[in-house]
Amino acid sequence: MATTTQNYDPNKLKECVQNSLEDDKAENIIAIDLDETAALADMMFIASGRSTRQVAAIANHLLSRLKDLGYKAIRVEGLNQADWVLIDAGDVVVHVFRPEVRDFYNLERIWAPDMMPSTTPSSAQI
Repeated sequence: MATTTQNYDPNKLKECVQNSLEDDKAENIIAIDLDETAALADMMFIASGRSTRQVAAIANHLLSRLKDLGYKAIRVEGLNQADWVLIDAGDVVVHVFRPEVRDFYNLERIWAPDMMPSTTPSSAQI
């Protein structure tokens, strides 16, 4: 778990991540509650940036905001390439992808299959 200099507030952490992603115009943001399904984190965010430059900017701004909240033990992977950046803040894990990379790995299918659109056509599509 990431350590803080302040009292730990999981809701404040989740709100910080959500607001940061929205402020930086991340696209297709989804939040997956992992509290009951995985021990690795309580919440996972998945978002997209339109380019490697935007992915890196989204990740760097989020890292700065998390540090401002007092989080020190944040792990980051993929920032140099910025195709897929993973930010592990302990109870919250954030994946920021370029759209093509996100489509390829399709983490939503693994972690939140109920959020995936149905592949069978509905009567409205026929």
